Parts: sequence; structure tokens; C-alpha cells
Amino acid sequence: MKQIRNMREIFLLGLLISTTFFVFAQNIDAIINGKEVERIERILSADEMMGRKAFTPYIDKAADFLIDEFKKAGLQTVQDNISFRQEFTMVRPKFISAVGEFNGFALDQKNIIVVTCQPELKINQSSGYEIATIQVGANIFREAGKLVQSGKNLLVMVNNIFAADFSRLTFLKRSIFKTDKNVVFVLGDKTPEKFSIEAKHEITEQKLANVVGILPGKSRKDEYVIFSGHYDHLGVGRPLDGDSIFNGANDDAAGTTAVVMLAKYFKELNNNERTIVFAAFTAEESGGFGSQYFSRQFDPAKVAAMFNIEMIGTESKWGKNSAYITGYEKTDMGTILQKNLEGSIFTFYPDPYITENLFYRSDNATLARLGVPAHTISTSKMDNEPNYHKVSDQLETLDLENMAQVIKSIAISSKSIIAGKDTPTRVKVEELK
Repeated sequence: MKQIRNMREIFLLGLLISTTFFVFAQNIDAIINGKEVERIERILSADEMMGRKAFTPYIDKAADFLIDEFKKAGLQTVQDNISFRQEFTMVRPKFISAVGEFNGFALDQKNIIVVTCQPELKINQSSGYEIATIQVGANIFREAGKLVQSGKNLLVMVNNIFAADFSRLTFLKRSIFKTDKNVVFVLGDKTPEKFSIEAKHEITEQKLANVVGILPGKSRKDEYVIFSGHYDHLGVGRPLDGDSIFNGANDDAAGTTAVVMLAKYFKELNNNERTIVFAAFTAEESGGFGSQYFSRQFDPAKVAAMFNIEMIGTESKWGKNSAYITGYEKTDMGTILQKNLEGSIFTFYPDPYITENLFYRSDNATLARLGVPAHTISTSKMDNEPNYHKVSDQLETLDLENMAQVIKSIAISSKSIIAGKDTPTRVKVEELK
């Protein structure tokens, strides 16, 4: 009798598991499907969006649509923010003039580069500026970028060995986050005892906004799992065969569509132990400004994982039901995702386009450099994607059913991370320096 009871219990348990998976499959198919993919994609990549270029009214139109979708999904805004818009200001300084003296000797204007948000800047040895240097052997551009992002007032002495590259540091002031800190670069080997520098710029301020919503976690509210994609694209360019609109259906209306659908799915499940953050980034095509600003709002130690989704609208090099993960070898996140897909026909592969350096080229990079297991998931054939950054990147070129399968696989594969049962290993920061 005891053996029969055990067999009956095993049978009932198996029936319960089968029923659970059947209901689970029904649930996800009802929310994430080709029809819903097409609805969202059609709106985001429509000609009326005029290519969703940052710093244009059309990016705001796209943001309004996403905000409405987040509201319908039942997401909450971040912290005390009353809006799903995560607004920030970019500054574009136009150089007018610069003069300076070191120890009483005049500086050549071409040897001064000032990164500032102030129309007029005057500093000297009494202004409290820290002195920094870029020495022989350093990567001048990487070091200069770090110094600009240091949040300090700095006078930076750049070794004369970098004379040929010094003028290229002007890229640092094309668009910068609004700040009251200033960084002054001077080409020269000797740090002065006395100095004075004056610079004038014409300052233009421009507003941008990410669209961000959350589902608060139940038992681990202070631990975050992020799903993201960028909703901007290239706007309008030169006509080709009568078409001048870069619709960006795959790049990256596809990733943004995935974020919206994942938000609706996880809200319906309503069982996330960790807080889930859903983010649509602006200005990826203009320099990654949206993801950079977003990343600054989080303590990286509290971010358990980031799923950045980029260009999933076409089949991967392996065909349907497959995608790749950039930086696969840097954490065990890919292994976790594949484990959660056991029994399915979907496969996550390591990034096959290593020479493209994709891990550092998308919106995952800022948090990854801080140690977060932040990866981009994509299907794009970067060695042979015929519509990449072309006016032909339109809805009709996408495989919407396969795209729905990719999104479902992301949802299912992330479940143990969202539940707090798995925590991916961290990126080793020293590898990224």
C-alpha cells in the first residue's frame, strides 16, 4: 500500500508539474507573441516617428508612446519620481577663445582645451583646482575621459609626447552632462607654480529623457535586475530611392519592443523577489548618453544583472531560436540563462563577432565597467546585416515570430535571477581598465 501511495503521489506530482508548465506556456504566449511584437514595432518604426533621432521632437513622440505602454503595464515610477521620464540635460559648448599664462609665460591657444558648461571661465592657482597628469604610456583618450567624469575641478597636464593627438581631445566637449565642474587640459610637461586661464564658450543646453519604470521586488527590493534597449535612432538622412527616413525597426525598436513586452509579462506574473527595472535609453546613437546617465543613478553593487537587448529582429547566424550574448566569457550569466532553458529548443551562444568589440559598444558597457554582469543580447549578423544603419531597416525586414521567441526565451531564462535563486558572477573590473 505504501508503494502504491508513493506511485500515486509521484503521478499527481508529475501531473501538477505538467499542468503548471502548460499554464505557464499559455500565459507567456498570450502576452508575448508575434501579433503584439508587430503592434509595438509598427508604431516605433513608423515614418511618423521620423527615425526617432535624439534632440528632435520625434524622440519625445516615441517617449510618449513608451510611457503610455508602461502605464498600461502597471509599472511604477522610480523612487519619488512622478514621471516615467528620467530627464537630464546635455550641454554643447561652442568654443570662442582661450588664453593663459604659466609662470608669467603666455600659452598658445591651441595647447588649451577646456571642458566646461560655463560661458566664461577664469581660474588661477588660488581657485582650488587639483593637478592631474597624463603621462607617457597612458591611453590619452581613455585617461582624459576618466578625468572629465571624475566630478572634480582639474588642471590636467598632458605630456608633450601626445602633441599630435592633443587637439583630438575636443571630442570631450561636443556634448557633456550638465555640471558645475570644469576640466582644463594643457599640453606641457611642467606643472606651474602660478597660472591663469580664461576661456569663453557659447553654451547650448538640450534636454533628453530615458523612459524608466520598475516592478518592486517582494523580498529583495534593494537588488535590481535591469532589462533595457535604446529607443533612439538616426533620424532623417540623404534620400535613397526616394526614402530618407532611417526607421530603425531592428536598431533598436526591436530591443525596446522586448522591454515593453517583458514589463507586461513580469507584471502579470507578479512574483519577482528582486526589483525589476525596465529602461528605454535615449541617445545611444549619439554617444550612449542615456545609458551613462541611467547607470549613475544606481549603486552597481546592488545590480544583480543587466539584460540589454539590441537588434533581435533578424535570425542569428545559427538560424531561428538562437541569440548571442556579448562578453559571454566575462561572467557565468550565459550559463545560468541556458540552464533555465533546458528542455527548450532555444540556445544562447557566445558572441561570435569578437573583433567588433560589441561588449563595449552598447548600453551595457557603463555598468559592466563597474563590475555588473551586464550583457547585450542580440541576433544581428554584424558581419553581414544588410539593413544595419540604412533606410531599409524597416518592419517588413523583420522575422516577428522569431523575435517573439527570442523575447520569451529571455523571459524564461532570467527567472532564477529575478527570483534571487541565482546571482551571476561579477565582471572583473581590472580586465576593463
